[in-house]
Amino acid sequence: MFVEALQRILQAEVTPEYVRKVEAGSAMGRGWDVLEEAGYLELLVPEAQGGAGLSLSDLYGIFHLLGAHATPLPLADTIIARVLTATPASLPSGPIALASSSVALPDGGVRCANVSFGAVAGHVLAPSGLGLVLLPVASASCSAAGLWGSQLASFDWPADVCVPISGTGAELSAFVATSYAAMLCGAMEQVFRLTMQYCNDRVQFGKPLGKFQAVQHQLAVMAEHIVAASLATQVAFSGDRLVPDMILAAIAKGRASEAALLVANTAHALHGAIGITAEYDLQLFTRRLHEWRITHGSETYWYRRVGEGALGQQASFCEFVQAI
Repeated sequence: MFVEALQRILQAEVTPEYVRKVEAGSAMGRGWDVLEEAGYLELLVPEAQGGAGLSLSDLYGIFHLLGAHATPLPLADTIIARVLTATPASLPSGPIALASSSVALPDGGVRCANVSFGAVAGHVLAPSGLGLVLLPVASASCSAAGLWGSQLASFDWPADVCVPISGTGAELSAFVATSYAAMLCGAMEQVFRLTMQYCNDRVQFGKPLGKFQAVQHQLAVMAEHIVAASLATQVAFSGDRLVPDMILAAIAKGRASEAALLVANTAHALHGAIGITAEYDLQLFTRRLHEWRITHGSETYWYRRVGEGALGQQASFCEFVQAI
């Protein structure tokens, strides 16, 4: 029910034109307001506290859709932020971005670098020596990433604006790895659909590109990687737990990040020059594949986490995988 309703909202409000406007610096406006009014920020909050009370397994379809529409809004981050605290009502309204790390400054302040969706967030939730801290964007000095269309931003806060929030950095890390893996899967599937359509429509040497065996092979490899990433991510969302298992989250984000690079590169190779034009929608998704791939850690980082988890067990790797 929630997935179907979100699909209708995104189709109506988060159009490619809307994505381009937000990337260019326009306010999120109605696109965010509709999602907030529909209660999507409170999906994981218990019903007794005014939320929908969904479980982790219900979220894959939600986050997948956000990627499939190149959503330029930190909806997934805000959903996670509101469940990481025991008192979600104490959090401010509006969009919250999640930082993967923070650095203590000599004057007691806090620095968070390259925060995904930082350019449109009202607050940033970050891990620190205090556990988690909530940081208002309005009180920070901000610097943009400098990349065309990117919503990454870096912040420096003074020492007196940090608000401690219950929760741990480990919970945040597992959640963001799983959520960004799902968004990557959604974006990759959309890239695949655009590429398939182009290869079927584009005629070269008297027949559609999709009829050439070499092109079919590349499309098949794309599909294989997308399916593998999707399966790994769905496993990370499985079960009745509220917070994802760290090792399953690491496998999901690592596999999705690994696939994202190949899918983006193959899509542009098959599209040729048209794929990088601002007017064509492909770049809306492939830019997110590259950005989300490294957000909160690339495949190298997360595969290392998997290896460390295996080495920490007194069992073979196969037994370790079976155990999780």
